[in-house]
Amino acid sequence: MTDRLYIDVHILQTVPPANLNRDDNGNPKEAYFGGKRRSRVSSQAWKRATRIHFAESRDRQDLATRTKRIASQLAKGIAERTGIEAEAAQRIAGALIKSTGISAGKKEGDTAYLLFYGRRQLDGIVDLVADTAADLAALDAKALEEAVKALPVKEQLQSGHPADVALFGRMVADIPGLNVDAATQVAHAISTHAAELEFDYYTAVDDENTAEETGAGMIGTIGFNSATLYRYATVGLHQLRGNLGDDKAAVDAVDLFVDSFARSMPTGYGNSFAHRTRPSLVAVVVRADQPVNLVSAYENPVPASRGIVAESARRLAGEFATATEQWGDTPLYVGICHTFTEGGDETREELTKAFGANRTFPELREGLRTALTERVNDN
Repeated sequence: MTDRLYIDVHILQTVPPANLNRDDNGNPKEAYFGGKRRSRVSSQAWKRATRIHFAESRDRQDLATRTKRIASQLAKGIAERTGIEAEAAQRIAGALIKSTGISAGKKEGDTAYLLFYGRRQLDGIVDLVADTAADLAALDAKALEEAVKALPVKEQLQSGHPADVALFGRMVADIPGLNVDAATQVAHAISTHAAELEFDYYTAVDDENTAEETGAGMIGTIGFNSATLYRYATVGLHQLRGNLGDDKAAVDAVDLFVDSFARSMPTGYGNSFAHRTRPSLVAVVVRADQPVNLVSAYENPVPASRGIVAESARRLAGEFATATEQWGDTPLYVGICHTFTEGGDETREELTKAFGANRTFPELREGLRTALTERVNDN
């Protein structure tokens, strides 16, 4: 499949008082948009939350990990597979990683940067030395490096990517051959309305204080805000298919991403605020031209006088309908799942007019999977 195909995901989600993603001062991240201060959650925070959610539906070995400690993980795999001593396994692992050209870090055994790789890719590297590990362990450092040079270690990291590497990509600045172009772009989530930073002043009582001792055992403050967030991400199915090399795997990865992106939540100060909610609206749009972020619907912030999430939904429907009409680029597929089921006939009508009939989230995912499968099979 060579045609471009993009899956845009639009989400509205209301979050109570929370500090999902803190800045360098420990306060919730913010941004100015439309001249007003907005609550913001960085794309990195929600991508990590999405990746963590992947683990709930996939075998751990089918997923990736991001770490500087690839040599330690490789050594562990070699020792477990072959039964050689840990120190010998570490020497072999170090030589294997060095053969790829990956820069060493300041700490012994670490790489200079975080490396994003699949666990099965690492198993593939273990396979390369599983039968000769004892012989390799007997070599001195120079001979060991020469012995592993001819092994296709780098090739193991260039193929067989798991879904999360294929979706989010990998950047290795000093070895372009290990780069994987991301099939997914995630926008910073921002509030559809103006938001103000607030502070929770808290005290903690020392349970063992005597009656004569007064005052709190500890005091402090936590910054927080509350917001209805507009969240947006897009997946390039053509890039995803290229990364995975398989049409069905690409469609499966899109379904996995939509499910996890919608259900995930950054965990910052979760114990303090219990902020976990689910979206009020998830809309998916399949396009053959380009991704389209609808954040301009909120350049003029939603006022608090009319119900923020309902007005945000109407704004989103209006922006989508207007953009489609004015540009004349009708999407290939549109689907929506929302919770505006009681009252607010105007909201439901506008959403239906723009995005079609309301569906349950499983129905939304199944409809998207069917549409993508048909499109892939036609090419």
